[in-house]
Amino acid sequence: MQAAKDFNTRVHWDAYAQVFTLTRNSTLVRVKPGARTAQVNGATLRLPVPLVMRKGRAMVAHDFLPQVFQSGLDQTFAIERKPHPLNPLTAAEIQTVVASIKASGRFKPNLRFSEIALKAPPKDQVWAHALQGTPLQAPRQADFVVLDGRHVFEGTVDIATQTLTRWQAIEGAHGMVLLDDFAAVQKAIENSAAFAQALAKRGIRDVKKVVATPLTVGYFDGKDGLRQEERLLKVVSYLDVGDNNYWAHPIENLVAVVDLEKQQVVKVEDGAVIPVPMKPTPYVNSPGPRPKPYKPLWITEPEGKNYTITGHTLSWRNWQMHFSLNSRTGLTLSTVTYNDNGTKRKVMYEGTLGGMIVPYGDPDVGWYFKAYLDSGEYGMGTLTSPIEGGKDAPMNAVLLDATLADTAGAPMTIPNAMAVFERYAGPEYKHQEMGKPNASAERRELVLRWISTVGNYDYIFDWVFAENGTIGINAGATGIEAVKGVKSRTMQDATAKEDTRYGTLIDHHIVGTTHQHIYNFRLDLDVDGEANSLTEIDNVVLPNTAGGPRTSTMQTVERTVASEQQAAQKFDPAHIRLLSNPGKTNKLGYPVSYQLIPYAGGTHPVAKGANFGPDEWIYNRLRFMDRQIWVTRYHPDERFPEGKYPNRSRKDTGLGLFSADDQSIVNTDNVVWLTTGTTHVARAEEWPIMPTEWVNVLLKPWNFFNETPTLGLLRGER
Repeated sequence: MQAAKDFNTRVHWDAYAQVFTLTRNSTLVRVKPGARTAQVNGATLRLPVPLVMRKGRAMVAHDFLPQVFQSGLDQTFAIERKPHPLNPLTAAEIQTVVASIKASGRFKPNLRFSEIALKAPPKDQVWAHALQGTPLQAPRQADFVVLDGRHVFEGTVDIATQTLTRWQAIEGAHGMVLLDDFAAVQKAIENSAAFAQALAKRGIRDVKKVVATPLTVGYFDGKDGLRQEERLLKVVSYLDVGDNNYWAHPIENLVAVVDLEKQQVVKVEDGAVIPVPMKPTPYVNSPGPRPKPYKPLWITEPEGKNYTITGHTLSWRNWQMHFSLNSRTGLTLSTVTYNDNGTKRKVMYEGTLGGMIVPYGDPDVGWYFKAYLDSGEYGMGTLTSPIEGGKDAPMNAVLLDATLADTAGAPMTIPNAMAVFERYAGPEYKHQEMGKPNASAERRELVLRWISTVGNYDYIFDWVFAENGTIGINAGATGIEAVKGVKSRTMQDATAKEDTRYGTLIDHHIVGTTHQHIYNFRLDLDVDGEANSLTEIDNVVLPNTAGGPRTSTMQTVERTVASEQQAAQKFDPAHIRLLSNPGKTNKLGYPVSYQLIPYAGGTHPVAKGANFGPDEWIYNRLRFMDRQIWVTRYHPDERFPEGKYPNRSRKDTGLGLFSADDQSIVNTDNVVWLTTGTTHVARAEEWPIMPTEWVNVLLKPWNFFNETPTLGLLRGER
């Protein structure tokens, strides 16, 4: 069975049952030695030549693997007869976009693409296609953003006619950090005499062993001495000592400012010399005792999957949704519906990570500017980390590729960019009446997973669907903490108090600096339609006026939020916030709703807001950090809580701007923005590599149904 490895197939031999199990993405095959048939996802496939054992080795015909895996018995994937209007651009379409720009005369050899993506058709046309199969009226188009040195241009191409229909200069904008900028800053520090001199002060003679990290510079109203019109990055460096973990060896108090147009270091910020921590700190094959390896844990679905993937449309139980990968915000779900007793009901038009920020609280030269807008400044979709089955996702996951454009505008395939899997999630419900049979049902969940690696951190995003209508969004942070080199070895050292003013000593001479991970999710919920309102239900204690021994009662007070600015609020878990459809009621007369829960639990302290003073410039640029719930009137161009071009921005062009006109959100088409996150106070157990820490968002049906939506699970057992 050596050929199985070449065919990317997992093989397991069950000596007790005398059966081989082969798994490859969505297909599971079971075959016994000598048998003339194999079971492919529970269906029987006749084999012209049986599998035989010779000298303890399994031998098969040369065409055995293609025969079983291309048998057509795997029904997980279906052919898309009517392409969904939101299907991402194909490789051929990306090439058409670039060819159209070249043909227009606008193209220059030095242009670099930060985005080529589908221009979404009108929302009503998309819903009509998703619900009734109505043909799309709008032409298929693509939007793009290109950088010409420091200048940013965006435009649109009509794919069918292969013509450039829009080309617009974006004044005052700084584009994203692109992948080739990583190589540019490395080359710049290696060619800088001033940087080499600063390294020499620290005993570092070989600049080739210095690893540069390209960091955005933020905005400080000129107080940082940087010119706003220049395209700059700051470079914080680490020393490669050969332990495959350069993050453990920060070169402290040394920052190189690189001009990306000049491709050179234009300034070196050199502070007090702190010795580079040199202790080898590998996280792979680290020294010390080895735990016993896990015994195999096989998750199999011998009769096939409970879901079907048709093009980019995923159907599971009562749920149906479209999925794609965006180069900036990653995994995007759209036209999410729930089949309620034969009626396909709207739940969400589009859901995605809107944006996120990782701000640090240390004022030192190498830290004060660190407030990374990972998606808006770097493009988290472009930085997608391929998922490894059995480790990054369970063995029963189906792994899906994605196609994006690189900086030259060429299509690139990201293998295993997304994972889909079903999992057991405990009892859906249970009740035991004395003397009667147990009444319980199993809960299953469908998970769509995407992972992005941004420098030292790896972010895992799970969209979790339950059959009872609940949608969870789980964000996990793992990877390696950004650490600071210090003089202190332990907390008993005289320097320890000052060294740990802004963080935690997590290794000898290493401080994990206190910071935050703040996520914002853009959720275009259409709860049974587009005419929705934000409803508040507050729990109150009121006097008992009905008589009896009680002096107080528990009651609720309900009200409708009138406008966008009133909707921007801190989340209090003691209260209930709903997006409701006043025009639709359940059988009891309540407006159908979904509950909005920005923080449904987590393993780090919740980030109730950004930990900055009110006079910090960051508040002028980014208001989304300090409110956990925002609701704005739908506008197709309002997509990012930090604004479209946040790199070095001076003012808020995101949610602060979107809500400035304070439009009515009563019975209108609204977008919900949920902000969640953690304040990351480091601990020793997170070094040298950090176990995944989760934060959870929840969308829960609230009188959306007439009864328990999963009663059918129990009825089916009777």
